[in-house]
Amino acid sequence: MKKFALVLGASGEIGHAICHSLAEEGWSIYLHYSTNKNAAETLCHTLSKTFPAQEFMLVQGDFSIETGAEMVAAQIFNVQAIIFANGQAHYSLLEDTTVKDMDALWRVHVQNPMRLTALLSEKLRQHDVSYVLFIGSIWGEAGSAGEALYATVKGAQHAFVKSYAKEAALSRIRVNAIAPGFINTSMNSHLSKEELNYILEDIPLGSIGQTKDVAEMVRFYLSGKADYVTGQIIRLNGGWYI
Repeated sequence: MKKFALVLGASGEIGHAICHSLAEEGWSIYLHYSTNKNAAETLCHTLSKTFPAQEFMLVQGDFSIETGAEMVAAQIFNVQAIIFANGQAHYSLLEDTTVKDMDALWRVHVQNPMRLTALLSEKLRQHDVSYVLFIGSIWGEAGSAGEALYATVKGAQHAFVKSYAKEAALSRIRVNAIAPGFINTSMNSHLSKEELNYILEDIPLGSIGQTKDVAEMVRFYLSGKADYVTGQIIRLNGGWYI
């Protein structure tokens, strides 16, 4: 019997790596994208060709609008795992952050993920074990100057994980988050060589994380080997901010 996962933000770099890793584990996947249809289509074609016995379906939905969760939920039929790897960074001082910025990031990172989880909870309960997994952030715990808004919504994700894990436990739904530190993606391409070296001096392992590191942790959570873990925020950061 096929097992289906919904990966929000599949068209992004971390989401892309997660989809490949889960496909190797035998999962059929709903590949969500917001605006980057080309990347999602390319990923869907590659996975379908590589894993012909599994199903890979495109799902579109804009989480920056109020009805984003409903848009996605209407396209989902059977699902055993939801992975929230979507999101957007926001760099600005608090005094330069607008209400529009606040509303958009709240909807993308908190409101629509919570709403989508609620809408799909009945489908999750149809399985003996099911999973809700957030890709949170180190800044959701440590805080970050110049990213107060982003850190706040990531902290809200972590709080939701801890609360919903208790609420969903009797429904056999495991709810967790992975909080990556510095991961090698284009989101960090704005850093100069000097800034990068400064960060590396603070990371005990002396290297930055790769998207595969996040993907393999997701794969482990959904493997059935970590089913006694729920309500946890797992730090994936090379020892940074421990």
